[in-house]
Amino acid sequence: MKNFWKEFKEFISRGSVMDMAVGIIIGGAFTAIVNSLVNDIVMPILSLLTGGYDFTKLSVTFGEGEEAAVFNYGLFISAVINFLLIALVIFCIIKSINKMKDKFDRDKKEEAATTKVCPFCKSEIDIEATRCPHCTSQLDK
Repeated sequence: MKNFWKEFKEFISRGSVMDMAVGIIIGGAFTAIVNSLVNDIVMPILSLLTGGYDFTKLSVTFGEGEEAAVFNYGLFISAVINFLLIALVIFCIIKSINKMKDKFDRDKKEEAATTKVCPFCKSEIDIEATRCPHCTSQLDK
């Protein structure tokens, strides 16, 4: 049992677990923002464009009385719009992160170019060399 707690302590203190926990917390907060965007901005605009329909209240009732089954397809439409907005925002964030990463990698590669390969003996030489120190071949600039 002591070994179990030791392994658990090692697992929980790993950086990836902490990153995941932070991601889940931020994701929850982000969901609240997107829900507000859909419910308070997108749906009223959609309602205005469709002549005053409130999509969240669209439903079909099967049966009569208080026990009747209700098919709330308006809430489903709202949930689909929620999902599409979250997917769009995540796509844009990941796209911008990948773009920054590619730019950083490109800049890093440009900085790191201090050597070249001799075309004759294939030895690695200084980038500014005009003659290979290994095979003494004359190099083009």
